[in-house]
Amino acid sequence: MRKRMVGVLLSLCMVMAMGTPVKADGVGNVNENGQAYLVTGADLSKDQWNKVIELLGVSEDELADYTQLEVTNAEEHQYLDQYLPASVIGSKAFSSVKMVPGEEGSGLDITTYNINYCTVSMYKNALITAGMEDAQVTIAGPFELSGTAALIGAVKAYADEQGESVDEEALKTATNELVTTGKLGDELGDADAAADLVAYTKQMVVEKGLEDEDDIKEAVREGAEKLNLDVSDEQVDKITDLMQDVSKLDLDKNVLQEQAEDLYNKLNDLGLNLDGINGGGVMSSVKEAFQSVLDFFKKLFG
Repeated sequence: MRKRMVGVLLSLCMVMAMGTPVKADGVGNVNENGQAYLVTGADLSKDQWNKVIELLGVSEDELADYTQLEVTNAEEHQYLDQYLPASVIGSKAFSSVKMVPGEEGSGLDITTYNINYCTVSMYKNALITAGMEDAQVTIAGPFELSGTAALIGAVKAYADEQGESVDEEALKTATNELVTTGKLGDELGDADAAADLVAYTKQMVVEKGLEDEDDIKEAVREGAEKLNLDVSDEQVDKITDLMQDVSKLDLDKNVLQEQAEDLYNKLNDLGLNLDGINGGGVMSSVKEAFQSVLDFFKKLFG
């Protein structure tokens, strides 16, 4: 775990800083949904920069179509020092992000390359918390990295595209969410399960307007039970602390519904066909556990 956290913080250096546009004349072409952004780590060598651009699917001829920004290590520390040791964050920025706004209602489409810690689900959870709604986001490192820093870069690009300043509280909460989910995934041995639990609890907090600590704890435990996860009191407390910050944000319930539907579909599309399971024993208990989640989402969105 310690080794992994070191990797996490090294990757934090990658994308977090989005200072000034790299190209003075880089206005780029605006597509019908908004301006596309390319955010690269300030410490990339030329060869590493070329590798990242290739992974992000951007050719030399297409560079002018993007507003280009850089990510600095100083920005990583600005947003991450509150949640991670400075020694873990490191001293160089490498990871990079391509963000292309999508049509309204299209949701978030996230792809990663050379990212070995943060999962797509973790990114989606955190970016929605930070305020992003509709975009294609591609995250890449020149070599294997944890990818935590990419969150900051993507949010900054989105804020710039919207012509607004970054919501500092939303960004800090999103960063906390990414770190908390990553640690929980490490402890549970399942990063996606951790992301599902956080998404479930966040949906409950926003949908029901939960603010009281005990009510949020109950929602966390309810989610863990439905997802068949064994969480400790300490883990419940950490998620609850995060959700108390989430409860203060102005999150769109309709945007969160996309996450809940993703979870619903994931449960329904698992190798277990809920309608086709016969017999008792273990399989029956598994069916019962997943069916309770499916019933919940049917009631919530039906």
